[in-house]
Parts: sequence; structure tokens; C-alpha cells
Amino acid sequence: MAADQITFPVIDLAKLNTEERKTTMEMIKDACENWGFFELMNHGISKELLDTVEGLTKEHYRKCMEQRFKEMVASKGLEAVQSEINDLDWESTFFLRHLPISNMSEIPDLDQDYRDAMKEFAKELEKLAEQLLDLLCENLGLEKGYLKKAFYGSKGPTFGTKVSNYPPCPKPELIKGLRAHTDAGGLILLFQDDKVSGLQLLKDGQWIDVPPMRHSIVINLGDQLEVITNGKYKSVMHRVIAQSDGTRMSIASFYNPGSDAVIFPAPALVEEAAADEKNQAVLYPKFVFEDYMKLYAGLKFQAKEPRFEAMKAMESAVNVGPIATV
Repeated sequence: MAADQITFPVIDLAKLNTEERKTTMEMIKDACENWGFFELMNHGISKELLDTVEGLTKEHYRKCMEQRFKEMVASKGLEAVQSEINDLDWESTFFLRHLPISNMSEIPDLDQDYRDAMKEFAKELEKLAEQLLDLLCENLGLEKGYLKKAFYGSKGPTFGTKVSNYPPCPKPELIKGLRAHTDAGGLILLFQDDKVSGLQLLKDGQWIDVPPMRHSIVINLGDQLEVITNGKYKSVMHRVIAQSDGTRMSIASFYNPGSDAVIFPAPALVEEAAADEKNQAVLYPKFVFEDYMKLYAGLKFQAKEPRFEAMKAMESAVNVGPIATV
């Protein structure tokens, strides 16, 4: 899919410090409005750290996860399936929580050097996420810090990482690596394998490859940013296609609202929509993030619109004032 690689938005973040800042901000704006995804180069995370994280993740999979995955496949008879499987994903995963409280020390089988590397990586990703949220504020005409505050709740954001490996699959036409879904949360930062592809997003009714690029970080927008931007930016369906050869590494970090954060469309963007008489002013409900996540848990692989409708039905129970910004 060479054409996808030309058109998929790739943004050089270093250009924000040059005379090309305006063009770069326009590219970010266009990617948020029309793709829901973009790929960052020169994002400020060192190549050495990325190489260390990749090497240790692949080693950990080989040492601790691969045999377990093979046993799961054998126990379910997945190698011999004849019809499409719709209730599981061909992936081997574990989860790390960084904020509000880290669970890194509780995860078994992690070598100390891997824990240290992931801790440093998470710190760098947190900084990048907060920088990106302010760039989004600038493009949306919101005051600096608005999105970070919107995510804050009483204890700060929720931030965690899903570490996945997608091993070679004997029946990739029958089993997805990860079934199609939108992400429930806020901003997703993905460090993915640069040799084995598989991630695709749905754009204008077509599945488009997200090109694997060395040392890049892929960004995508979750449902909460769609709500806060009153639909200006959209979360986008994406999936992982299983491959018959090669194991694909994927380290997806989710910078999400705090569990008790109340999420609702930014008043400035509602006013903007109201000024355009063709639009309905408020398009999205107001809800507590944790309530949305409870609903999402059972409906992840379904369309997002019924989730928003269900939250509208609960909306009368939530009463909140405007977000204070610094």
C-alpha cells in the first residue's frame, strides 16, 4: 500500500522550533480533524531509550510469554480453525499502570533493567502526551492547559501501558490480531515494531495501513477527546491484522482522564458550534470517566455512538461546574 504511506500524516515535531511551525501545526490540525491518527518523528524521546525498550520487550516475550501463548493456542485448538473467530484476539499482552499509582513492582517476571527502562519510557511519554494536549488546545482555540485540566479529576490522569506481541498466525484470514474498535480514553501513544506491520485504521470506508517507521511514535485520539472537542476531532476505528510470519511488537500507552474526571464538551467549542446555525450546539453528553469505562468494558468491539447515547441517558445524575484552568 505505497499510496497510504505517502498520504498517512507523518509529522516532524522538531519543526515546531523552526520557521515551519505554522505548517506543522496545520498538519497536526488536519490529522486530528481528518484522520484521528498521526505518526511523530523527532518527538524528543531518545533513540537509545527506544532501542533499549524494544530489545528488552522482545527478550521478555521470548523468555516469559511465548510458551504461555503457544499453550493457550493449543488448548483452544486455534491452529486448526476452519471458520472466522470473533471472540478473541491473536495477541499476547500484559499491562503496566504508571499513574495515579504505579503497579510496576507488582508485575511478576520483569527483570530490574526492564522495569527501569519502562519507568523512564513512561516518564518521557507522559511529557510528550502533555505537550501534545497543549498543541491540540492551541489548534482548537482553547486556553493552554485546558485539556490537561479536563483530564485531571481529583488525583490526576490515569496513565498506563499495554505491552503486546502479535506472534505469527497460521490462519490470519480467520483470526484478527486485535478486533476493530475505537479507544475509550484520551490520547494514545504507540511505539510499534518497525519491521512487522499490521495496524490499520478505517478512513472513508477503507482500511489503511499505519506505516511502521523506525523510532516513530504513533498518536491516536480516544473517545474522550471526541467528546471534549464536541466532535471536531473524532476517535477512529482501528484493528491489528495477524501476520503469517514475524512477531509484531506493540507498546501502547494510554494517557486518560482520572477515574472521577467529569467529561463534557468544552463550552468554547459548544459556543462555536452554536454560532453556525446548521449545527446542533451540544453534540455529546456529560459523564464521569469511570462510568464510561464500565460501559466500554462490555462494548469495546461495537460502535461508539450507542455508548455516547447511553451516557446521555445517565447525564441528569451528573452536576458539575466549569473546569478551572491555570
